[in-house]
Amino acid sequence: MPVSTQPRVSADSTSLEIKNVLLVDDDVALANTLKLLLESHNFIVTTSANGVDALREVMAVDYDVIICDMLMPKMAGDMFYLAVQKVKPQLSSRFLFVTGHADNPKVDSFLKGVDAQVVFKPVLTDELVRMISFILKRNEDGAKEG
Repeated sequence: MPVSTQPRVSADSTSLEIKNVLLVDDDVALANTLKLLLESHNFIVTTSANGVDALREVMAVDYDVIICDMLMPKMAGDMFYLAVQKVKPQLSSRFLFVTGHADNPKVDSFLKGVDAQVVFKPVLTDELVRMISFILKRNEDGAKEG
């Protein structure tokens, strides 16, 4: 019998599951760019252009990570977060806010008052992937403890 030269893979690495990401941003070009980037890292990405559409998505699927812009038409990121917190509170720890408005007092006040991660535009690829990994790990650790 021939001996396999394939490296042995641990059980942990074969049990990796593909994670679902909801990306909420009214900047369609940015959303599409981030979608392609995240898909290249093996995430399944659904995009929504505003909080109203995103809320419909959240009602249908428990996303692993929700990447959310702050200032959008129809429903801003803070209102979307508060709506998700009411209808599916277990998802509120899965938010990653992306904003170009760090100097906006309303945005700043909201972000300081919630337990969510934040990255500022322009978004660096490595930083985005690192923050998603952090959220996934934090939620997996929380599920193990719960």
